[in-house]
Amino acid sequence: MKAPYTCLWFENQALEAAEFYCSLFDNSKIISQNGFMAQFELNGQKYMTMNGGPKYKLSHAASIVVECETQAEIDQYWAKLTDGGEEGRCGWLTDKFGLSWQIIPSKLGSFFADPEKAGRVQEAFSKMNKIDIAILENC
Repeated sequence: MKAPYTCLWFENQALEAAEFYCSLFDNSKIISQNGFMAQFELNGQKYMTMNGGPKYKLSHAASIVVECETQAEIDQYWAKLTDGGEEGRCGWLTDKFGLSWQIIPSKLGSFFADPEKAGRVQEAFSKMNKIDIAILENC
């Protein structure tokens, strides 16, 4: 059995969105495309976009999580994905196509693991839009 993958519904920007997303991540490519849909890979993970018309919209109920090793990676993805989009809280954002993303440090869970620090981390984290690793490390 082949691995399941995500299909993203757009009104009419399927290829434009797929090309934009592929431009953000290393080892990414368009696999196939036609006037209705595009299949692509982001660093080896397969996705599909489709031009489905205006009936359905993307929502915050589903998001793509990007785990970053460094603050520079967080800053890079945040800047590119919020360009034309909208910042949210706690590492969430909505890109110019309406797709929700979470741009988080790969070690986010470890910041909450220490019971002595967890409350301070939660307080700092809940006030952030873009995640600042140094602030969480120093809680």
